[in-house]
Amino acid sequence: MFLAVARSGSLSGASSALSIGLATVSRRIERLETSLGRPLFLRHHTGYRLTEEGAALVERAEEMEAAARAFSSGLPEKPEVSGTVRLATAENLATALILPALPRLRRAHPRLTLEIATDIATVNLHRRDADIALRMTKPDRGHVSVQRIGTLGYGLYGAQSYMEGHAGGSKVDLERDEFIAWAEGYGHLPAAQWIERALRGRAPAVVTTSLAAQVAGCASGLGLAVLPHLLAQPRDLVCLESDLGIDQPIWLVTQTDLASSRRVQAVATFLREVVSEHRGALSKAGTS
Repeated sequence: MFLAVARSGSLSGASSALSIGLATVSRRIERLETSLGRPLFLRHHTGYRLTEEGAALVERAEEMEAAARAFSSGLPEKPEVSGTVRLATAENLATALILPALPRLRRAHPRLTLEIATDIATVNLHRRDADIALRMTKPDRGHVSVQRIGTLGYGLYGAQSYMEGHAGGSKVDLERDEFIAWAEGYGHLPAAQWIERALRGRAPAVVTTSLAAQVAGCASGLGLAVLPHLLAQPRDLVCLESDLGIDQPIWLVTQTDLASSRRVQAVATFLREVVSEHRGALSKAGTS
């Protein structure tokens, strides 16, 4: 601050140069003068002028300034995050949540490559098929660290075209409504189990083996489907029931021995931020 005032000739000039408040600069200069026991500046209405004592200290102050800059510039640069991180996650989270936000991670860490595997049925962290995972099933084995970071909410949805011919208005008629079901091999899914209970033995309108097909079938007016709010809302589907009791926790799972890896930490932080930013869209239906 002494040098800034000496060079600019005013408190306001020093304040602007240092991006510090005018009062702060004034107090610090007064404190410096008090500690040295002598005035360093002559105060004039036109600004601040160095006294003889002040002028004699400029060279030493500049030496201190140069030493301070050399001290900080001598520090090694923080190593750049680089390498490949293998992420296992569900396809709906990858396409609707992670990939749209991925440019942000790329800008922050251009030398970091994210390898995304969406066929999580064949990806096992215990076998080290992935470094980190974002999934709805909490692992019960393996040397992993687990953190719940959000909730994936589900609702019963229908297309506007289907609802226009819906005799029950906005109410679900389990005896007459058409439903889009899951194939037999997917009966473990909470959405598939809900549909099976709703059908009560009736035949579904169509059976699919992918969430993308469920969304497309529902959007085309084939029938009602149990869908994540995250995927249904952008398609302007009508939510008939927003709380089906099958919401799923979103777990961030990391190989414990990779928890200190800077590249894995960067991806974990990115995933936490993205899920947090979309918490509302993930966990509950909109107003449509």
